Amino acid sequence: MNHELPVIAIDGPTASGKGTIAQAVARHLGFHYLDSGALYRLLALLAVNRRVDVHDGQSLAVLAADLRPTFRRDRVLLDDMDVTDAIRTEEISRAASHVAVHPAVRSALLALQRRCRTVPGLVADGRDMGTVVFPDAALKVFLTASVAARAARRYKQLMGKGISTNIADLSRELEARDRRDTERSAAPLRPAEDAYRLDSSDLTIDEVVAQVLNWFASLRDSPQGEAG
Repeated sequence: MNHELPVIAIDGPTASGKGTIAQAVARHLGFHYLDSGALYRLLALLAVNRRVDVHDGQSLAVLAADLRPTFRRDRVLLDDMDVTDAIRTEEISRAASHVAVHPAVRSALLALQRRCRTVPGLVADGRDMGTVVFPDAALKVFLTASVAARAARRYKQLMGKGISTNIADLSRELEARDRRDTERSAAPLRPAEDAYRLDSSDLTIDEVVAQVLNWFASLRDSPQGEAG
């Protein structure tokens, strides 16, 4: 394990709970937190605002090279504007899934993500944290959940924000997003070979956080850990 700058990489599909878990683990350990998905959402928002086609990889890569977000606790700023809620709309979520398929975009954002690895350590969530961005991560977790569980979580989240939606539409969108993420040519969604896999469908947030912390403690106390 890299004791100086350890990284915990938590990957998984949309609405698997990886962001919530990653933030909680980071708080517990006093580590920095990277929401890699926010970067693609920010780029999607920028593209929509500037009328750049989300299917134009090269134009998006140019935008990505100049992306300068600011993360302040649980808020996200872009050009000094708070866009925390704006990047979580369903429109931007859909746009982000198209933005993320372009190899040029992923390459442009790679260095930005790796710069987030600072003392005392980092918890990063996304879809290729353990396979591409931080292949030497101290702990790699692949967090999954059933489509039904994920749709229910998304429904609750959106309704809590006053956004009208329904479970059937959310389920279809999640399935479509899963296909795009797993079938794309650039950094497809898949567990790293040495990742610990965890299905959170029937687990509470506290239970998942506890399991991740237990895995990390075990690896930290042992020079060699076996993923399972």
